[in-house]
Amino acid sequence: MPGPTLIRAPPPDPNKSEIENVLELTPLTSIGPFTRTSSLTPGNRKPEKKLQPLCQRPDQNRELWHPPGARGVYGGAVIAQCLSAAQQTIPPPSPSNDHAVFLIHSMHCYFVLAGDSAIPILYHVERVRDGKSFVTRTVQARQKGRCIFTTTSSFVKEGSAGERTINHAGDMPADAVAQLNEALGEQKSNDDADAEAAGVQGSGPFVTKRLGIENDTSPEICSKKTRQWVKARGRISSSAGPAPHLSALAYMSDSYFIGTVALMHNLRRSSSSPQTRKPRPRPFPTPQPPNTTNPKLKHELADIKDEENSNTDAQNPRPSIGIMVSLDHTIYFHRPREIRADEWLLSENESPWSGDGRGLVLQRIWNRKGVLVASCVQEGLVRLAQEESGKPKL
Repeated sequence: MPGPTLIRAPPPDPNKSEIENVLELTPLTSIGPFTRTSSLTPGNRKPEKKLQPLCQRPDQNRELWHPPGARGVYGGAVIAQCLSAAQQTIPPPSPSNDHAVFLIHSMHCYFVLAGDSAIPILYHVERVRDGKSFVTRTVQARQKGRCIFTTTSSFVKEGSAGERTINHAGDMPADAVAQLNEALGEQKSNDDADAEAAGVQGSGPFVTKRLGIENDTSPEICSKKTRQWVKARGRISSSAGPAPHLSALAYMSDSYFIGTVALMHNLRRSSSSPQTRKPRPRPFPTPQPPNTTNPKLKHELADIKDEENSNTDAQNPRPSIGIMVSLDHTIYFHRPREIRADEWLLSENESPWSGDGRGLVLQRIWNRKGVLVASCVQEGLVRLAQEESGKPKL
């Protein structure tokens, strides 16, 4: 029987944080040539490299998380790995570019197909443009020859705006830090021995403390806001500069994002939702059985069970979610140098609109000092379960 055609992943690096190991990518130049264009570049007259393939390494320790009931892998992981792949193609500071440093300022993403956590993801980076002030990259994430995700990212040269600039930013909610300090002073969670901070739920590459819904009882959906504090577990290594922190923020930005719409409308999830997948064979044998007592998995399944049990009013039942998936995702990195993903970041979500089976969510992210470091936008499919029809379809 032929063996696997992809490179087996090395063991996780103990000098890196968990989220860095999860987002690690492998260049695939050893198993395939660059895709080149027929055009010639000025000067050296050599073919210009346009597409660079990289691979997510699927082993037991790096397999991407598949949330319970979801159609595919956690979207934040693919967003972050696309950013990581694009960052690897950005020209480093050198005399030829006046020692310019380019940092990500925006990425616009589309979810095309559900990703399978048991199959490697190949990332193809297209070098769209290398300009004096901006660098543009397009990344396609592919599985089994099909595009499952695509993004266009723009990087800006530090200091290119000049000395005189205009500046303004939204303020962080005044009580947010006090709420975090209160949460950190509570009794430690028994479900997560890894959590250094009290009140933190779940396990995995990052930890979360949800603060609930502001204006939860208001009939005005647009006045409601959800807040949560998030940070990567452990300490992100400093040798790679801001890049891993930016990728980690991209990873965490998808946490409870489109789900904000369901929370605002008090929709009910169901463990019998059609958003499930059939098991697929792994490309590599798993040396140990999966951890079926994972605290994060237990927490997610408990949430689903609680929502099912809370729908007890037979005369006025809560509407159920038929299907809920992300369609697109945009991140604006305002202050990339002030993003430390291994320190607490406040995420505040609100939904200005929903209709026609879709919902829109706006997200603002501050660091603990109150600096607005990023803003995000996501539209998703939010269709209710229909009694008269079969399974909802995309």
